[in-house]
Amino acid sequence: MLLGKVHGSLARAGKVKNQTPKVEAQEKAKKPTGRAKKREMYNRRIVSNATTINGKRRLNPAPVK
Repeated sequence: MLLGKVHGSLARAGKVKNQTPKVEAQEKAKKPTGRAKKREMYNRRIVSNATTINGKRRLNPAPVK
């Protein structure tokens, strides 16, 4: 049976995560779901980016040269 090699010893596993200071999660406003989310996406994609050159709407436009 062939097993893969381990990079470094397993004694140091999780070293960086254990060193980083714990920061409490901040309270956030809940994101809209369902119909409200679809409405937000529609407004962000279609209404605010109404039309560009030639009257076409591009969802993922390349940078203009």
